[in-house]
Parts: sequence; structure tokens; C-alpha cells
Amino acid sequence: MHTEYPLLTTDAWITYIHSLQDRICAALEQTDGKARFTEDKWERDGGGGGKTRVIAHGDVLEKGGVNTSVVYGKVSEAMRSQLKINGEKWFACGLSLVLHPLNPFVPTVHANWRYFELYDAQHKVIDRWFGGGADLTPYYLFEEDAKHFHTTLRNAIAPFGESLYPLYKKQCDEYFSNKHRGNEMRGIGGVFYDYLRPADEADADRLFAFQRANGDSFLAAYIPIAEKRKQTEWNEKNKYWQEIRRGRYTEFNLIHDKGTLFGLKTNGRTESILMSLPPTVRFDYNYQPEKGSEEEKLLAACLHPEEWA
Repeated sequence: MHTEYPLLTTDAWITYIHSLQDRICAALEQTDGKARFTEDKWERDGGGGGKTRVIAHGDVLEKGGVNTSVVYGKVSEAMRSQLKINGEKWFACGLSLVLHPLNPFVPTVHANWRYFELYDAQHKVIDRWFGGGADLTPYYLFEEDAKHFHTTLRNAIAPFGESLYPLYKKQCDEYFSNKHRGNEMRGIGGVFYDYLRPADEADADRLFAFQRANGDSFLAAYIPIAEKRKQTEWNEKNKYWQEIRRGRYTEFNLIHDKGTLFGLKTNGRTESILMSLPPTVRFDYNYQPEKGSEEEKLLAACLHPEEWA
């Protein structure tokens, strides 16, 4: 059914991730029309490195990054105690992106797709898994946009099992929420999955195909929304609300996000890890949107997850 996908090897996964990075960056530059990505290649102390690509001060994208990393090393005591990883050596490769648009009517979006291997002292693979997903963080709720984003992700996953989208959508709603604010989601979700472990080699190739299907669906899920909303007129009130919600985004990334914690605990590159933070935020004391406003409508969707697809 999925014979067009190559067999899973670390080299095949690395090749795919770098290709996906090129495709996503090219499409985003076309949508922005002004700004271009700059690339910063870096090496990690302990093994590996990455390509951080950032874009800023564009007509559409105020700040964004599409980063790839191929990193490896010895399992540290911090990884054993805090990340519950047992083994001698590890390998991780993935793509992570966050886009913060200038226009409050264009949603922020986040996505990542990653693969991890764990080895014993003889460099034999003792554990391996895929993780990833994509989620949308609008500042103003357009139901047609929410339906488009979720439906595109659902359709990408459907060939691998009809039960997967509802499961991964629920996991996304639960994961990308600020528990300290009564489980207030940072956005309207998408899909999120982790620790997808292959049972055998055939299953590994199936999961590789699944992961590629997810990565390949990103541009179709997000670009039409950005194109549709990028010319919408906005004012300072809209920007103020965007920065209030960006504060929630910042809280989640610094307090709860496993990717941020993993990067910092494995001696990752701080600038690349914290690329996900928005350029401007507000932390007003006990800020509440006006009753019956569009801002309150968005907040309600974050407090009470809806079925969009």
C-alpha cells in the first residue's frame, strides 16, 4: 500500500527531514513575499548538529523558524533521572517549526516530526520511536479555518487507521494546555503522538510512511489559511489581544513542553530551542476579554475543545 516509501534507516529519515525543511521554507517565503530565511549551521558538543533557519520582519511572518537537528551522544545522568531514558547511547533527528505571524488574524502554528533511537554498549538498538504532530494557535476564531486545518490532518492519517485521528486529536488537546490555568489550551489543537514504537521491521516501515504522511500534509493544512487571512486589516486592539495570547504560548513552552526540556537537558543549542518563543508578549494581571467579543469566543474554544473535523 505504501511501497513508494523507502525502508526506515537513520539515513533515510535524515534525508526526508532535510527535504521537508527545504520544501516548507520555500513555500513560506512565497507566502510572505518579502522576508527570506537565513540559515545557521551549528555543531553540538557531544555529537551531531543542525540547521536552524529563521525568518523575521516579513510582511506575513513577524518571527519564525524551521529547524532540523541530527544529534547523538551518551546517555547522561540527567537524561536517566529526568527523562527516564535508560541505555548507553542515543540518536535523535527531527524537524521543529514555529511561525508567529505579524497579523493577529493569521494564526500561529507549530509542528514537529522526530525519530529517536536508544542503544546499548555494543551499539545495538534497544528502543526506538516516532513522535510529532501539528497544532494551530489562532487569535481570532474562524471556524472554516479550524475545520480546514483539522480535516487536512485527519485525511493524511486516515489511510493508517480511522481511529488514529480522534485519538491523536484528543492527545493534542490534553498535551498543549496550561494545566496551571485550569487546562486552558494554548490554541485549537491538531494532532499529537509520541512513543510510536515499531513491533518489527515491517511495522517500522509503516510508521515511517505514517510520519512522512503527517509531515507532507503540513503545507496543505496551513498555507491556505495564511494566504486567506494575511490581507485582513487589523488594529492595536487586535495586536494587544494577540500579545496576551502569546503570553499563554510562552508559558506553555517554558513550563510544560517536553521538547524544550529535552533540548535543554541534552545540552542542545539554546538559541534554536528558544526560537519557539514569540517576539512580543503581554502578561497583564487577570486580563479578561469583553463579554460577547470575538476575543471571548476564541478563549471559549481554548477552554472547551471542539470537534473540528
